[in-house]
Amino acid sequence: MLITLGPEVSAQIFKHLREEEIEQLTLEIANVRKVESAEKDMIMAEFHQICLAQEYITQGGITYAKEILEKALGQSKAIDIINRLTATLQVRPFDFARKAEPNQILNFIQNENAQTIALVLSYLQFEQAAVILSSLPQEKQAEVARRIAVMDSTSPEVISQVERVLEQKLSATVTQDYTSAGGIEAIVQILNGVDRGTERTILDSLEIQDPELAEEIKKRMFVFEDIVNIDNRSIQRIIRDIENADLQLALKVASEEVREAVFRNMSKRMSDTFKEEMEFMGPVRLRDVEEAQTRIVATIRRLEDAGEIIIARGGGDDIIV
Repeated sequence: MLITLGPEVSAQIFKHLREEEIEQLTLEIANVRKVESAEKDMIMAEFHQICLAQEYITQGGITYAKEILEKALGQSKAIDIINRLTATLQVRPFDFARKAEPNQILNFIQNENAQTIALVLSYLQFEQAAVILSSLPQEKQAEVARRIAVMDSTSPEVISQVERVLEQKLSATVTQDYTSAGGIEAIVQILNGVDRGTERTILDSLEIQDPELAEEIKKRMFVFEDIVNIDNRSIQRIIRDIENADLQLALKVASEEVREAVFRNMSKRMSDTFKEEMEFMGPVRLRDVEEAQTRIVATIRRLEDAGEIIIARGGGDDIIV
């Protein structure tokens, strides 16, 4: 398929694949000697049929898709396409909720126990989950956040039971495989979307309940690359509080966007000096870069806690005018 589409289109597709998938596909492409024109046409036709089947499933489910394909391609071909699709198709649990407004979801789950709420939020868009978590009573927020952070895998039976409580059906839990959701990264993404007051309330409570977990969450709440989301005045304040050597190390492997955000908040003389010193720095260990970035992030968190800088987050309190 990629050979048929050509290098430009294939390159765009590669951007959406994992590294191991790209390596595997590259190896397969390298081993292909020649693809006949007729074979290319057949592959494109089959791909088009699969795309149509997926669209029909989205519109009206598997039964609807099968009926349409049978009329177009015949029963045998339709069954073959549907079987291949359903073998790999897995609709994300609580997909119905991901399409709903946060306030609608809140009405469904606000009176449920913390574990049930945590399970549902783990499967939502992070922006949705942030709104819902912020809207829960303060005494429940930290417990829900903690349960999301420590959540690992949930069996289809439990997921189905929760969905039945919400009077919804889960269409894709057709195997006995456990479905992973939640975890520290999930709660970090959610907390990054809530307002600063809600975040502080939750983390303060978590520090009492589980200090190690609270510290791990705080470490991941803000990464060095997020400096592009900070206003210019705050970046200037940060630069004054960090070591030049740390900043040079941190910028060594940073994206052009991050570098530009930092350099535009320096004087021209300082910026030129930094760039020159970085050129003569030579190769550096990735571990040293990461440690420097960690120290800078710690400084940023300290300045934010002290109210000396503002980091844009979800919620109206963080709108900068």
